[in-house]
Amino acid sequence: MPHCIVEYSVELEDVLAPAMLMEAVHDGALRSGLFAGPDIKTRLVAYTHYQVGNEKKPFVHVSAKILSGRSSEQKHMLAQSILDKMRLLELVNISLTVEILDMDRSSYAKCVN
Repeated sequence: MPHCIVEYSVELEDVLAPAMLMEAVHDGALRSGLFAGPDIKTRLVAYTHYQVGNEKKPFVHVSAKILSGRSSEQKHMLAQSILDKMRLLELVNISLTVEILDMDRSSYAKCVN
């Protein structure tokens, strides 16, 4: 845990390598102190069709899915840690957002082969 799903506007790839964005999000989750590196899963999804408000403005939205049981303070710290790392990328005229989502422990299943 967590599962970090990074959604972003494809035009961002003109100024930033996707691997750098992925690394920033992964490092933000790691620096929160809530998870060990091998437990953090990060994946990216680029969008070509989107609208932000009344314009086609570049964006990055991170959904970090974590098992339920963390405090509101821990969730806030995780969101802020990820956002802080993305801000270090010094992207301009962009919307950066982070959302922490609880996954119900009783309905989560996992198998690693």
